[in-house]
Amino acid sequence: MVSYSNHKDDVLKRLRRIEGQVRGLQRMVEEDTYCIDVLTQVSATTRALQSFALQMLDEHMGTCVRTAVAEGGEEGDLKLKEARDAIARLVRS
Repeated sequence: MVSYSNHKDDVLKRLRRIEGQVRGLQRMVEEDTYCIDVLTQVSATTRALQSFALQMLDEHMGTCVRTAVAEGGEEGDLKLKEARDAIARLVRS
């Protein structure tokens, strides 16, 4: 089971809003919108994606990782490593 399964509709709704922001960027470029205005929208879209990623990470840590660590053994170590690797990817992006 995935950590967001209880509110999958909300997660998809949030992703659709982000998708709309990206489409807005495409439209801005097609319409030759002023560069600074495009960059402002890029910043807003980036923040929205980062916020989404942090929400997903928080849910993963609070469910999948917590459960695996509580059960102990190699699965817990694996889930912790996966979380560390995901955090490293997010920090680098």
